[in-house]
Amino acid sequence: MWVQCYCETVLCIRGGFRAYGFCYLHRKHLKEIPSSSSNVSTSFTWDLDCDSSRTSELLSGMGVSVLKKDKLDNENTPQDVLGSLPCSHKRQKVKERDFVIVRRPRLLRESGVSWDTLPDELLLAIFAYLPLSDLLRVSVVCKRWHRLSFDESLWQTLDLAGKILLPGVVGQLLPAGVTVFRCPRSCIGNPLFKTSKPLKLQCMDLSNCTVSVADLQSILGLCEKLQNLSLEGLVLSDDIIKNIAQNPGLMRLNLSGCSGFAAEPLELMLSSCSMLDELNLSWCNFTVTHVKAAVNHVTSKVTQLNLSGYRQNLQMQDVQTLVERCPLLVHLDLSDSVMLNPECFQYFHKLSCLQHLCLSRCYQISPAALVELGGIPTLKSLQVFGIVTDGSLQILKESLPDVEINCSYFTSIARPTVGSKKSHEIWGVKCKLTLRNPSGL
Repeated sequence: MWVQCYCETVLCIRGGFRAYGFCYLHRKHLKEIPSSSSNVSTSFTWDLDCDSSRTSELLSGMGVSVLKKDKLDNENTPQDVLGSLPCSHKRQKVKERDFVIVRRPRLLRESGVSWDTLPDELLLAIFAYLPLSDLLRVSVVCKRWHRLSFDESLWQTLDLAGKILLPGVVGQLLPAGVTVFRCPRSCIGNPLFKTSKPLKLQCMDLSNCTVSVADLQSILGLCEKLQNLSLEGLVLSDDIIKNIAQNPGLMRLNLSGCSGFAAEPLELMLSSCSMLDELNLSWCNFTVTHVKAAVNHVTSKVTQLNLSGYRQNLQMQDVQTLVERCPLLVHLDLSDSVMLNPECFQYFHKLSCLQHLCLSRCYQISPAALVELGGIPTLKSLQVFGIVTDGSLQILKESLPDVEINCSYFTSIARPTVGSKKSHEIWGVKCKLTLRNPSGL
C-alpha cells in the first residue's frame, strides 16, 4: 500500500515557465493524503471494484485523463523530469493492472507562462531583490521593464557615496521617488532634470562632494520636504541658502565648513526652519555679522548646537543671547572660541537640560575654573582638549567623578554618519540600493 507522486516545474529560457505533473497512484489502495502546506485534512476513498470506464469518468471529472502505459516516456513526458526519477522508476516496466497514470490537462501543459503575462506587481516583487547594477541593466530590456524598474517603490533609499556621477544621472534617479540619498565624497555632474516637479527627498547627504554651485542649486531648488540635510564642506550661495529655507520641516542641518553666503539669507533660513532640532554651523567662513545673525535667529527648539571655530567672532554677549533663546539645549559645542572666559559658566547653569558641553581650546578658561561646571546636575560629558594638561586631567576627573572628560574628539551634532566609514546609514536610515564595485555611473 503506497502512493508516489512526482511533480516538477521547468523554467525555459525561451518558452517561459512550463509545468508538468505526474502522479502514480497504487490502484489497490488510495487513502487519505495529508497536505504538508495546510492544516486542513482532505480525505477521500476510491472504490476498488470500479471498472475502467468508471475510472475514466471519475478522472475526467477531476480535469485529468488516463494515459495508457504505451504512452509512457513519449513526447508528453519531459526528458529532464524522467532524468531526475530514480533508476528503479525509469527502467521498470509499468503494469497497467498496478498503476493508473494521471497527467495534468493538455491546456496547462502547453500554455506555459511568459514574462509578458506576469502582472506588474509580481515583476516589482522580483525587481525588489535586485542590486542597483542589475536593476539598471533590466531597465534597458524593454519599455515595460524600464517603466517598472524606475517605480517609486524600488528607489526609496539610494547610496552613491564616493562615485563619479556623469551628467544626467542624478536628474534621472532622484525623480524616481528617492527619499533618502547618500552621496558624500562624490563627483556630481550636471543633473539635467527633465521635470520641474518637487522631489520627494527627505534625507540627503552631499558632504564634501565635488559639485558646482549651479548644479547644487538646481538640486536643492526642487527640494521642499527635506528633514535632514548635510552639505558639509561645500561652497554655497545666497540662493542655495534660500532654497534650504523652502523646507519648513527641516530638523537636522549640517553646514559645517561651508562658505559663500551672506548673513541676510542665513537669518531668513533660520527663521523659516522653525522645526530645527540639530544645527551645525561650525567652522564656516563667518564674520561677526554672521555669528550675530545665527545667535539672534536660531529657533528655540534647537537641542543640539555646534558654533565652534569662531575664535574672536563669538563674544560673551553671544553666549548669553544664545542661552536665553535656546533654553532646551542638551548638547552645546563652543570650542575654539578664545574670547570666552569662566564668566560664561553662569549662563551654562541656566540650561536645565544640558548634558554635553564642549569648550576645547578656549584658552582663557583655566583647568581649575572647570571644577565649577560640576554644579550643573545634568552634565554628563565635558570636552576641554587643549586647556587641560595630562597632569591636571586626572585631578579634574577626580573633582568631577560623574562627568566624562575628553572622551571624544569630535561632536556628532547633525552629522549623518557616525562611526564606521563603510556604513550605508545616514541618520539611522540604511540605504538599500548601493553601487559598490564600479567607480562611476
